[in-house]
Amino acid sequence: MKMLAFFILGIALLSCTPASTSVVTPTTKSPSDTAKSSTPVLSDIEFWLTKGDQTVKLEKQSQILKFGTAFNNYNTIEINDANLFQDIEGFGYSLTGGSAQVINKLNPTTKKDLLQELFGQNANSISINYLRISIGASDLNANVFSYDDMPANQTDIKLDKFDLSPDMTDLIPLLKEIISINPNIKIMGSPWSAPTWMKDNQSTVGGSLLPQYYNVYAQYFVKYIQAMKQNGITVDAITLQNEPLNPYNNPSMVMLAAQQSEFIKNYLGPAFNTSGLKTKIILYDHNCDKPDYPISILNDATAKSYVTGSAFHLYGGDISALSSVHNAFPDKGLYFTEQWTSATGSFDGDLKWHTKNVVIGSMRNWSKVALEWNLASDASFNPHTNGGCSACKGALTIDNSVVTRNVGYYIIAHASKFVPFGSYRIGSEVVGNLYNVAFKTPSGKMVLIVMNDGSAAESYNIKYNGRWATTYLEAGSVGTYIF
Repeated sequence: MKMLAFFILGIALLSCTPASTSVVTPTTKSPSDTAKSSTPVLSDIEFWLTKGDQTVKLEKQSQILKFGTAFNNYNTIEINDANLFQDIEGFGYSLTGGSAQVINKLNPTTKKDLLQELFGQNANSISINYLRISIGASDLNANVFSYDDMPANQTDIKLDKFDLSPDMTDLIPLLKEIISINPNIKIMGSPWSAPTWMKDNQSTVGGSLLPQYYNVYAQYFVKYIQAMKQNGITVDAITLQNEPLNPYNNPSMVMLAAQQSEFIKNYLGPAFNTSGLKTKIILYDHNCDKPDYPISILNDATAKSYVTGSAFHLYGGDISALSSVHNAFPDKGLYFTEQWTSATGSFDGDLKWHTKNVVIGSMRNWSKVALEWNLASDASFNPHTNGGCSACKGALTIDNSVVTRNVGYYIIAHASKFVPFGSYRIGSEVVGNLYNVAFKTPSGKMVLIVMNDGSAAESYNIKYNGRWATTYLEAGSVGTYIF
């Protein structure tokens, strides 16, 4: 059996077997050691682990990790909290209408306990602190709707019929419960389509916003934010259109970069200013293969003045696209807002890919948030619209009163549980197959998330302030370290 290096500090403190056993084997004790054995040896580092084979899922490890200076030849991840990068707004999911519907079907006790687990701040919570919701229906609602649907060939340019009632049964009541648990949770709203009477094809699928309704649609956003506020819900940010280059979903709407730029600078931005709204305006909200889309809008000084940042998904392109936009406009934020896990995906494959790209990758490329897609679905991946995603697996599967935590739960929990709002990404180097990202929390703690992307187990050092501790990850495993 391969043994880790001994740390000698006057007496031999420990020797570690491979961490897959999570066993600490003490060295031979002297009589004085025996006399002191009633005093527990405290670890310098708290270590939480998930393995790709699911034998360990977000479990705190008993392994003692002590900082020292004993030499070894392992790779070293050095943490440098003098190097501050972006501030962190949060980690979470999209709370779709379908998610709200299945969560609300739980019995009151199970639901209460689940919401505390998801959004609470206690030791048993994963402390989700950011949610994305749809403005109107997404494709993971049971039905398609907007907040101002009209009969065929009728319009409502004064928005007299605007009404949040389609979301008053499930989404808004559940949001109120969540806010009562975490009043500081951040909420982003994203539309999948404008009302059909504003569109050139009069359909919920595809089509574009007619220019004569740009001003009306800007007021639609204003009314939405104001109406949510009246219900006790602060919408911190909005994106202009979910996947503006995808005309195939139901609902969906095409909004090309030139159209989005025109809408922002001449309609939405001024409307927010006139109404005194502080809600952030976020561009794009689509794949990493088109960084030229947000860049072209930010090149317009007037449009840029109204914009807080750009949002991305990763169904195409490379996560490094976020850094391309950051390098062009370092004064604007980046937001990673969606990535699905499929009904046919594997736990180990999704854990590796999503941790590497969505959590570590987006954060190392300047994102302020990392969001997975759907929070919850039923056992048949419902509800969804006719033409919506029929294979989107929620972070939770809710089957009557049984709640199953899927891979998306653990992907986000490895960050959300330990990295609160107001943290900063700090310096850490990727070494070999050890993808990682580090943070400094408002309380001064360091948090390091590491994913072993290799095919073999690896021992390595975590170095901070000139001292290091040696730890171990099996292939495909994820560890979060707090010190």
